[in-house]
Amino acid sequence: MKYSAREEEWAAWMRAAVAGDAQAYDRFLRAVTPYLRSIARRRCDQFGAPPSEVEDVVQEVLLAVHLKRGTWDVSRPIGPWLSIIVRNKLIDRLRRRGRHVSVPIEDVMETLEADRNEDGGDRVDVDRMLEGLRDPQREIVRSISLGGAGIRETAERLKMTEGAVRVALHRALKGLAALYRSDGREDG
Repeated sequence: MKYSAREEEWAAWMRAAVAGDAQAYDRFLRAVTPYLRSIARRRCDQFGAPPSEVEDVVQEVLLAVHLKRGTWDVSRPIGPWLSIIVRNKLIDRLRRRGRHVSVPIEDVMETLEADRNEDGGDRVDVDRMLEGLRDPQREIVRSISLGGAGIRETAERLKMTEGAVRVALHRALKGLAALYRSDGREDG
């Protein structure tokens, strides 16, 4: 029962966040991040990915949650939705590195309906949010989180160290979260 109570709390926060409550969104993100990290660790083990991928996957998942929050069906549990995003982000990372990953068709069917409901509003929201970042953070987020490039590839292209790219990505995502929270306060 503890698991479902936790999920219900997350779902309540996400519903409030979708309605514009920035504090609920902040609580949601803080609460689910350790859960996302544990799923990412398990998925990395499952797919044979190095443990060093975990934090990158978590960062990409947090950005995806932000961008796709409108696709979550509020009548369904939030845990499976989060788990699917983690799995998809890890698979995307592995494929970009040239690893073949096979996914059972049953796992894919759950995500197809959400993809059909997308509109162009997410793109406008992303572009507007990214304008609040400074370079190179903006370029790093575009490259890694939106363009699908890896840390190493982005570091080489921007003539930065991999560590500097990771730090800049982390700071950029924190900055995006802060921008989102401030947008929520202005609207409310």
